[in-house]
Amino acid sequence: MERVRISDIAEELGLSTATVSNVIHGKTGKVSPETVRRVQETLEKRRYIPSMAGILLAQNDSRIIGVVMNDHEKYQGHLLEDPFIAASLNALAAEIDRCGLFMMVKATRDTAAIIRFASMWNLEGMVLIGFCQEDYQLLRDQMHIPFVVYDGYLEDPRGICNLTLDNFDGGFQVGQYFRNLGHRRALCIADNNICMDRERWEGFTAGFGAADFWQIPMEREERLRFYEEHLEALMQYTAVFAVSDYYAADLMRFLQPKGISVPEQISVAGFDDAPICGQIVPALTSVRQDGALRARLALEKLEAMKAGDETGSTLRLPVILIVRQSVRSL
Repeated sequence: MERVRISDIAEELGLSTATVSNVIHGKTGKVSPETVRRVQETLEKRRYIPSMAGILLAQNDSRIIGVVMNDHEKYQGHLLEDPFIAASLNALAAEIDRCGLFMMVKATRDTAAIIRFASMWNLEGMVLIGFCQEDYQLLRDQMHIPFVVYDGYLEDPRGICNLTLDNFDGGFQVGQYFRNLGHRRALCIADNNICMDRERWEGFTAGFGAADFWQIPMEREERLRFYEEHLEALMQYTAVFAVSDYYAADLMRFLQPKGISVPEQISVAGFDDAPICGQIVPALTSVRQDGALRARLALEKLEAMKAGDETGSTLRLPVILIVRQSVRSL
């Protein structure tokens, strides 16, 4: 069967396509009750299937929340497989559905593409993950759609709601835990030394004391070569804090085929407490963030910004260390 079109319904009833479209989209203020009845009966009889996208775009409120993530080169084409990204999307999907809204996901590095995306789909609001301060400021200046940011670093939060973590305290908890277990030589690894990674490193040194920092390559093959070249130096440490669960699990995968036991020979901890932490062996000690809380606050802040009750702010959310088997005492 061919799909029934609005023009087919209009021709059958002797009405304009605009009238039929208005009935479908609920704009019946200038349409007589009798005409509304005739159109609805014919739609049902002909089994007309409306275009959901068309209905949403025609309304003042599309009820679509866009979630846009920076498809950074470090993900190597696997952005949605990253434990933090996947967990964040899962929490946002649940909260957006609970609010009776729709979620639309986009991965891009291009801020111009974000502007086109927001306009094309008449988005009610957006959640942005992984971009930099300049990107957020440009979007704020060129869009009228409210948006919240995960882990932004903003000197001027005007017009932007930034939901970040207490990264310093998370690093501090790991450092203090290592110290209390008797570790005296510890290492922090990250692929950069700015923004939240720097906060986690600074918190770690505050909790542990003197510790070393290695900036590791983003690309995995280069990172494995780096570990290989620095293996002897690596084994001089008794504990390693990776600023993400991905890098923690990645290090463990490198060590274990070499017969280097975690935690017997070296302890490892991560950050984010993604589901993977309980699935790998040994289970990974990690700093937990509350993804459900952040998703709920994101939707609340979007609603407040839309109503004019929120003009921009930064909220720093608490974290807690979750102890598992990847760390041992000395």
